[in-house]
Amino acid sequence: MTKEISRRSCRGVRRGERPTNCFCCRGERRYNAFTLIELIVVVTVITILAGLVLSTVGYARKKGARARAETEIAAMSAACESYKADNGVYPRDNPTPGYTDALDAQQNGDPTQSAYQNASLYLFTQLSGLNQNQTPITGARSYFSFKPQMLSTDTNGNVTAIKDPVGNSYGYSTANQSDATKGYNPTFDLWSTAGLTTSPPTAAITQQWIKNW
Repeated sequence: MTKEISRRSCRGVRRGERPTNCFCCRGERRYNAFTLIELIVVVTVITILAGLVLSTVGYARKKGARARAETEIAAMSAACESYKADNGVYPRDNPTPGYTDALDAQQNGDPTQSAYQNASLYLFTQLSGLNQNQTPITGARSYFSFKPQMLSTDTNGNVTAIKDPVGNSYGYSTANQSDATKGYNPTFDLWSTAGLTTSPPTAAITQQWIKNW
């Protein structure tokens, strides 16, 4: 009968190199793969962590978009003040007063953007000193340099509106100057719907707005 190797003789020897009749190796269970329960636990933990990361990224992205919209509104508002200092009035032509109806519709949850894109386009031409095709307007002064990501353009590269960080047109109105019962700001209304959805009118939708009043 083969002499049994003592526990002491196996110290410092790798498990795979130990003899089969080693006393200290008896009763040891060897695992060659993960069990089903271990795999389920690992997958569950990874799923939970992925969900936390994605939710954090989404929150940070929305917060960043709102911060950028606030900065752009403040910068365009300052440009409007410079425009008024030179021209005596804020950027205004015949279409802009009528866009209070669109502003009211947005406040009530209507996601339609086309109603005030013309006013947004007019604001672009007055503050940039450029035509819709982004060529200089003769004799016009530039009060604001719009970055490409701030502009909505058509297939020909013509500007259609000033775009906020979530892809909607900025709203602009001077209606309150001609009729104090309309509009919200006695100077001009400039706002972003900040990702307004097509859900029914609710207070939460109104609270999403970023505006200069």
